[in-house]
Amino acid sequence: MMETKNTAKLILASASTVRQTLLRDAGLQFEAVDSRVDEDAIKAGFAEGDQDRNASTDALALKLAEEKALAVSARCPGALVIGADQILSCMGKRYDKPKSMGEARANLIAFRARPHILHSGLVLVKDGGTVWHHSARATLTMREFSDAFLDHYLDEVGSMVMKSVGCYQLEGPGVQLFEKIEGDYFSILGLPMLPLLAELRAQGVVRS
Repeated sequence: MMETKNTAKLILASASTVRQTLLRDAGLQFEAVDSRVDEDAIKAGFAEGDQDRNASTDALALKLAEEKALAVSARCPGALVIGADQILSCMGKRYDKPKSMGEARANLIAFRARPHILHSGLVLVKDGGTVWHHSARATLTMREFSDAFLDHYLDEVGSMVMKSVGCYQLEGPGVQLFEKIEGDYFSILGLPMLPLLAELRAQGVVRS
């Protein structure tokens, strides 16, 4: 068990098993609480302003992360709440998690032989106020894989392909889709662990 100085309860505002595993493997004690926020409503009401497309996508990922953490913080006074979200953009278009195998196949064809960006937003909220935030980007380039490989990949991965916005888990067979990856591994998985741990040390939640 890690020694801590801050007695605030640590909560992850997410039902993501990947994010939970990352925190658990790092030795953190926390509770996972589903925020139950309406992500589509947040996206629909998001004002992009005069920012460029990448900057506005960073801001949207951060907004989603913050709204999740705020929703959980309202139900858990005194707790330090981690909010995280990730958006994929490719050729200026934003993508959500596919809702069907057909949509996943179409998305992977759109990503094929092109770079896409994973925009990650990360916040810490306590008692309804944001105490820290962080944004990160990773750029991943898929190789020119054949249709036969794509069919094989989808058969092998099955419905798991719909659990991530990019239709892959980099720690599994999805790594075979790529020719180049630029960015932090944890950010690609949806939780930038190194800046998060640094801030948790600063907050006295984990030993420095």
